[in-house]
Amino acid sequence: MAQLHELLDYTHRLLEAERFSDYCPNGLQVAGCAEVTQLVSGVTASLALLEAAVDHGAQAVLVHHGYFWKGEDPCVTGMKRRRLHCLLTNDISLIAYHLPLDAHLVLGNNAQLAGRLGFTVQGRLGQAGAMQIGMFGELGQGVTGAELGQHITQQLGRPPLHIPGRAQRIKRIGWCTGAAQGYIHEAIALGLDAYISGEASEQTVHEARESGLHYFGAGHHATERYGVHALGDHLAKQFDVSHRFIDIDNPV
Repeated sequence: MAQLHELLDYTHRLLEAERFSDYCPNGLQVAGCAEVTQLVSGVTASLALLEAAVDHGAQAVLVHHGYFWKGEDPCVTGMKRRRLHCLLTNDISLIAYHLPLDAHLVLGNNAQLAGRLGFTVQGRLGQAGAMQIGMFGELGQGVTGAELGQHITQQLGRPPLHIPGRAQRIKRIGWCTGAAQGYIHEAIALGLDAYISGEASEQTVHEARESGLHYFGAGHHATERYGVHALGDHLAKQFDVSHRFIDIDNPV
């Protein structure tokens, strides 16, 4: 059993959450039971995940995508009301970490994706400081674009969108999970052969084609399943609580 405040204090320090200027609050977003024996984690605090957490007897839910985003309508109506009602009536805490979970060098989404895909990390992508959350590295002897696409499909369970580039064999690659297609500019500036993110904007296609960079849109949800899972497992060991990662299907 863990005290909620001790679990939160530890996680906040572990992820260095105070370093980040984020689009949402990091840490405790909805307060529930003061003690935690069962922790459920998932990518997004959807109603489906919350209902699954209730079924598993969880006292806390840990997610990457929580609530209260900048510019969000503050009114508690509709979908927001149903989600909050589920948490509050079942005395479940909602804990969310966004950019801090992307950035962590071991448990973060980008570090975990590198491990999943077998990439060797050499450096970081993004603006200097806390916003350097992407990574780049090497692929040894290199692979073709088709081979990398097949590897991503096998490891993530869904085929990526592939905008072919110039390199016959991809050796230097960058990646940043989720909606980080804008980091393609850093990948181009570093002279990488390929870049992987979760999504693609309309202009991403033209930027990839005109720069000769291979671009892979591997899925926002698909690329961000591994950090929160790893963090949940870590907290379970640290605090001797039960942890269950629940993957709510999302094709995007």
